[in-house]
Order: sequence, then structure tokens, then C-alpha cells
Amino acid sequence: MSEGLPREEVERMLFFEDARQRAEIEHQQNPRDAQVLTRWGGALLELAHFRQGPEAVDMIEDAVEKFEQALAINPKKHDALWCLGNALTSQGFLFPDAREAMRYFEEAKSCFRRALAEEPTNEIYKKALEMTDKAPGLHAELQRQLAEQAAAQGAYGGGGQGYSYGAAGKGEGESDFWWDVAGWCTFGLIAASWVVMAQMQAPVGQP
Repeated sequence: MSEGLPREEVERMLFFEDARQRAEIEHQQNPRDAQVLTRWGGALLELAHFRQGPEAVDMIEDAVEKFEQALAINPKKHDALWCLGNALTSQGFLFPDAREAMRYFEEAKSCFRRALAEEPTNEIYKKALEMTDKAPGLHAELQRQLAEQAAAQGAYGGGGQGYSYGAAGKGEGESDFWWDVAGWCTFGLIAASWVVMAQMQAPVGQP
């Protein structure tokens, strides 16, 4: 899993794996701690970055479950709402069907709105809401480019090469698109990282 990763990425993965394990232990000690559940979900969302295929999907789903559990305890916990919105948006991009993806995007938008209602001056929450408005368009373009690549690979006997999110060799418009997708994914990981690291240093018992 860590083979071929830069040292800083390996250290990052180990940090969040430790955070996940610590949160799991703390949850066993106090299942009603919304902060621990949020930190646990944030660690899972971050670790999904280091997984591939079904394993990554399962980890995002686990993160969503933890955020929802935290919000069942404290419905106004804005950082849990924020992270849940990012996780739901990530899930939306996994579905080729636009209607299915849109359902996740709308749920994510609702989470961001609720988070912003709790902290109206939070610029990060405002940015998340703005980025969610771009999600349907990014999803449509993603599916178009995936279809074009699949057709090209079929024409050349499959090629055997995996899909890349890089913009090398693409036109200017396509480069802008991949920049937006990469920006969204990075933003989601920042959400998870910020929550985990901030809460690991928060006073015990803080909601």
C-alpha cells in the first residue's frame, strides 16, 4: 500500500492511520462522543486517498457513517457537517449516472448550508458551498472524457494503460477541467486533515 509513495506521503498515511486507531479506541470508551466520531471519519476520509477501487469506496462509506453518527448526537456540529458534505460529494463522482450523482451533490450542498448556518462567517464553508455548485458540471465532463478514453482504448486494442487525472497533453479547456477536479479532491482531503489534526489537540470533552 505504501510502496512507491514519497516519504512525506507515507508519514501522512501513518499519521492518519494512528488517528483512526486512537479514535476507534476512544469511541469504545465513550460511544456518545461526537468529536471522536468526527475525527474517526476524518481519518477514514483521508486514508481513502491511499486506497484504490472498492477498498477506497468502502472507506469513504465508513467515513460517511461516522459523520452521520456524530450528527445524530450533535446535529449542529458544523465540522462534521462540513466533512460529511465533502464525503458525499466524493461519493457522487463515483456514479456514472448523472441523476444518482446529483442526489449526492444535493445532500452535500444541504450539509454545507447547515454548516454555514452554524458559522456564517466561515470562509471555508462558503468556499465548499461554491465548489459544490460546480460538481454537476464537473461530473458531466468527467463522464464525457472517460467515455472518449474508453472509445480510444477500444480502437487501439485497449492500450493497457490506466486512467490518469493529469492534464498533460490535453487542450487548455481540458486542463482547466482537470484542475477543477483536482482542486475539489484536494479540498476534501484538507477538510478531513483539518478536522483530525484540530480535534486531536482540542481539550478532552469539547463537543
